[in-house]
Amino acid sequence: MHIPVKNNVRWVGKIDWELQRFHGDEYSTNRGSTYNSYLITEEKNVLIDTVWKPYAAEFVDNLQQEIPLDKLDFIVANHGEVDHSGALSELLRRRPDLPVYCTANAVKSLKGQYHGDWNFKTVKTGDSIDIGNGKKLVFVEMKMLHWPDSMATYLTGDNILFSNDAFGQHYAANKPFNDLVDQEELFSESIKYYANILTPFSGFVDRKIDEVLALNLPIDIIAPSHGVIWRDNPLQIVEKYREWAKDYQEDRIAILYDTMWEGTRTMADSIAEGIRESGANTTVTVINLAKTDKNDALTEVFRSKAILLGSPTIGRGVTHATAGILEMIEGMQFKNKKAAAFGCYGWSGEAVGKISAWLEKAGFELMNDGMKNLWNPDDNAVHACREFGKTIATP
Repeated sequence: MHIPVKNNVRWVGKIDWELQRFHGDEYSTNRGSTYNSYLITEEKNVLIDTVWKPYAAEFVDNLQQEIPLDKLDFIVANHGEVDHSGALSELLRRRPDLPVYCTANAVKSLKGQYHGDWNFKTVKTGDSIDIGNGKKLVFVEMKMLHWPDSMATYLTGDNILFSNDAFGQHYAANKPFNDLVDQEELFSESIKYYANILTPFSGFVDRKIDEVLALNLPIDIIAPSHGVIWRDNPLQIVEKYREWAKDYQEDRIAILYDTMWEGTRTMADSIAEGIRESGANTTVTVINLAKTDKNDALTEVFRSKAILLGSPTIGRGVTHATAGILEMIEGMQFKNKKAAAFGCYGWSGEAVGKISAWLEKAGFELMNDGMKNLWNPDDNAVHACREFGKTIATP
């Protein structure tokens, strides 16, 4: 199966409708995903990336129906991660002489993963290859977006940027173009992808976008390695990345909590009521960490100007779900966000202090020392939680 992209460029990847988890169990893919590979057939025939390893044999068999393997001139490996390079071993088993164009870091990555001494050709930003018919491939290193080995490849004449992981999303679609899918779903998956994968590298995003645009290359299509291809106003996703990279926040407060016997849940709900009663126009979301997809929860943190994180004290610490989201939050290196902790306890009550310390370590500005309640909240405690919410809404 192939899907025409433009002129002599076609999509030859894999739509994975059944994928539910990615990066082990670290990322939820509730709408599936795609592994995008592109075949360019000019005077030279070029393959851009491959697919995830479980589909390697299927991919190469399908590719042979598109073009005899001996007619391929070279492969471009924009990134060494296995969801893009997973079919290289099978393809090079059948065509061991085939050159692989990639960055120097990608050579290390690919050798480290597959232990193959392949016909590597290293490239750097500004290098190009003439593929005939007046067209060239121009390479741009995209270091740390999101691996040190990453790069993008630009096709002149057709003005296509093969952006690899940048500007993608985990989103399976039968017709994978941005103008042919549900726009709300597309935005939801795009911001989730950025929030959970690219946030730690936001400092690189602006610089790399500027570097690409400084090459003065017209961009008619952005073809990422996951999800839909941007052909209708493709620079809209570039502008979104610029926005998301600048310490992004909306007028939102996320209340994230876990609970054992509903006491911390009562606190969360009461704090949310206080924020609403304050008269502020701030959007409030209340998220039970034990029952909510962790990546959706992290996306809410990304979108919010402040978070309130609650847990009962258990074993002189916090619950498993709370510790998990705190570890993820710390790794994202969020900036320009505020936070506070809350929670119930019956004996020792360490959870609030531990959450506060963890949030401060993660770079959040603490709004206060947090709020903790001995045993389940009574009417007075519920009132205090509401007042706590009002102070959060109008700091």
